[in-house]
Amino acid sequence: MLVAPDPMAEGLSRAVEGIDHTGRPVSTRVVAEKPLTLYLNRQEIVTMMTIGDHPDLLAIGYLLNQHMLEPQNPVIGVDYDEDLGVVVVRTQRETNYENKLQKKVRTSGCAQGTVFGDVMEGFDGIKLDRSARLKTSWLYALTRAINTTPSLYLEAGAIHGCVLCHEDRPLVYMEDVGRHNAVDKIAGWMHVNNVDPEDKIFYTTGRLTSEMVIKTVMMRIPILVSRSGFTAWGVDLAKSAGLTLIGRARGKRFIALAGADRIDFDLDPDTIGDEDRTTVRKGARNG
Repeated sequence: MLVAPDPMAEGLSRAVEGIDHTGRPVSTRVVAEKPLTLYLNRQEIVTMMTIGDHPDLLAIGYLLNQHMLEPQNPVIGVDYDEDLGVVVVRTQRETNYENKLQKKVRTSGCAQGTVFGDVMEGFDGIKLDRSARLKTSWLYALTRAINTTPSLYLEAGAIHGCVLCHEDRPLVYMEDVGRHNAVDKIAGWMHVNNVDPEDKIFYTTGRLTSEMVIKTVMMRIPILVSRSGFTAWGVDLAKSAGLTLIGRARGKRFIALAGADRIDFDLDPDTIGDEDRTTVRKGARNG
């Protein structure tokens, strides 16, 4: 991978003492959660709860996915102060969102996590690449590789993961307490590295909600995969946008509820074993 999780990185989790169901003392790792306040030039935009890694990519990705960055007004710098918990994205010209946006706190929750702003503007006009393909052999290889990658989820749980993939290769794996943060980090990475989205696959550990579909479409990635399930509005939006939507992808099993015409069934599923959670976790620890 170009970017992989570092579950042992300082500050992302910590050990906490407690007791188990028998009353015996235990020590377990818990995920860190801290506020990060984002400024666009001199204007405060939002406070996000995050694990604290990649604050620059999170800030840029959030602004991109909220349509607050414009091609004609490029980013010229990102300043991060860890002690203050502040990140400032500076653009070539000043912007003003006071009439559109009041100060908001974005929690680490799911449905409460998105400040939609103007994100639906232009959604219907986005055309995803119809020539993009997903081979089932790629899907099986991706789920195996992602599920056996050392991660903060396997170390401490209570976290979401998102992965940018190309064919059968995971490229960038980001985690955070809110899946919206993990998506935004990847959006920021793609922007900074000028990555073409049209031949990419997006994988998430979380539910395939309207939020996930909207952000994937806005990033112009044509295929979205999850090991989790769907919401009805997420499916409806995927169909209207021409997004391939695959959920419950575990072992040899998956369900496609939109965009199934992009799928090439090039591998007999009977040659793929069912997912063994013990093997997955053991592989991750040994990774």
